[in-house]
Amino acid sequence: MIKYVAIVLAAGMGKRMDMVQNKQFLMLKDKPLIIHTLTVFEKDPWCDSIVLVIQPTEQERIVALLSNYSFATPIKLIEGGKERQDSAFLGLRALQISDKLVFIHDGARPFVAQKDLHKLARVANEHHAALLAVPVTDTIKQRNGKRLKTLDRERLWAAQTPQAFQYDLIWRAHQVARQSSYVCTDDASLVERLGHPVEIVEGNYKNIKLTTPEDIKKALFFLENE
Repeated sequence: MIKYVAIVLAAGMGKRMDMVQNKQFLMLKDKPLIIHTLTVFEKDPWCDSIVLVIQPTEQERIVALLSNYSFATPIKLIEGGKERQDSAFLGLRALQISDKLVFIHDGARPFVAQKDLHKLARVANEHHAALLAVPVTDTIKQRNGKRLKTLDRERLWAAQTPQAFQYDLIWRAHQVARQSSYVCTDDASLVERLGHPVEIVEGNYKNIKLTTPEDIKKALFFLENE
């Protein structure tokens, strides 16, 4: 068993979902989205604790929500920042756990499989940095002005979360990025920027991030067919 701490990012507004509230409160069947996601880690004996990064204005609502569910895994609430990268940094800063393994996960990905969490933990424990990803199935075009270039699909992967790191490595990567005002869309990019290799662990296409209203339909289908 390889123990890890999960940082779950739930501070984003999810503007593409076209909702008047944070999508983490979206009801999927009988539970809010964020509860579905937290339950994945609650059920995993390898998860030592959870840091839940939230919007400052939603703390009372989150506390009330968590009180309705019996989570045995310790959950620490941290106020997030303006951007996703800021929230991940603040979550890491709240830990200060040196040699521990850290998973950074999107709160809007409630369908990651436990077996994939364990594969990720094993690889990250050996190589210090790894992420879940799936091979791209569509033909990908790169546009440069009016010209198109077809990319080699065999070499392309769609990144997912969790992304897993040895704490000292990802903490240093975030610090270096902040010092140079570098911003990106995932944590693995920051480690790549240090020149440290990041291993790919093949995940599952079911591990979707709920981003648009169409994703809600997929999520409900998954839940109804469990």
